[in-house]
Amino acid sequence: MNFLQQGVAWIEPAIGAYGVWALLVVLYFESFGVPLPGESALIAASLLAARGDLEIEHVFLAAWLGAVLGDSTGYLIGRFGGRLVLSRFGPWLKLTPERLSRIESLAKTKGFFMVLTARFIVVLRQLNGIVAGSAGMPWHRFVIANALGAMLWAGLWSFGPYLFTDAFKRLI
Repeated sequence: MNFLQQGVAWIEPAIGAYGVWALLVVLYFESFGVPLPGESALIAASLLAARGDLEIEHVFLAAWLGAVLGDSTGYLIGRFGGRLVLSRFGPWLKLTPERLSRIESLAKTKGFFMVLTARFIVVLRQLNGIVAGSAGMPWHRFVIANALGAMLWAGLWSFGPYLFTDAFKRLI
């Protein structure tokens, strides 16, 4: 069983029982640091949509909403105690005090771009909101960058597998 098949095997029962709400919950928690297979679940849900089990628009909306709300929760965690959380648990993720200082400096100078693109990088996707909040990034800039980044990420991993699968079927 390959990686994507494992993802479908894991998400299919949850989606069967709860629909795209299961995807939204997984992506919500993954977006503020809980180690869950969010990207794999999104790809699996996209493949289920290609099979006709889900509406791709609902998959995209659940992915976007889960990502935005999860990162926003991470931002609030970061804003009200993030430095303490990152200092305490960061070493588990090889986030040394020096690296944390560099990331926070980057968040202060290039925060908008960092938040916009971090969703595409494993680990940064999970710490994105917490770091932005602990660095004191203004809320309105965070929300705009977060919503745009989540839209790009959710669009790529929702519609990409969905359209690729459909195009592949036409070739066969």
